[in-house]
Amino acid sequence: METKEIAELIELMTKGNLSEIEVEREGFRLRLRKELPPAASHPQMIYASPTSIVGPEKPRELAAPSSEAFREIRSPMVGVFYRAPAPGAPACVEVGQEIHENTVVCIIEAMKVMNEIKAELHGIITEVLVEDGKAVDFDRPLFRVRPLP
Repeated sequence: METKEIAELIELMTKGNLSEIEVEREGFRLRLRKELPPAASHPQMIYASPTSIVGPEKPRELAAPSSEAFREIRSPMVGVFYRAPAPGAPACVEVGQEIHENTVVCIIEAMKVMNEIKAELHGIITEVLVEDGKAVDFDRPLFRVRPLP
């Protein structure tokens, strides 16, 4: 791996606000990790999610609809998310569109390689969960889908 490629990974980490990235190819493995400062020394960097300050957990029967009602298409890699195959081109999929297992739903750029991401399920896109051009981590939800038989 060349120095230029490592610098690009560091830039991806910075732009995407990633704390860790790992790359392995041809017997070479590189892991970059950004150590975060202790929370006590930087109180302005402490964030609380709304669920952590609302109160006790909801009873099971009142919780949000089960995950069986919707499924998510998740990122198989770290990279930059693109809804369209090229700048100015229409998005691969839109909300309300029916998709099949081999439907290309987006592109993820990793290490200057454009990777087509396929749906791998049959259903209808109900929500796009990532903004176009933003960095994504491994296993981050990209789309919410209502499965069809």
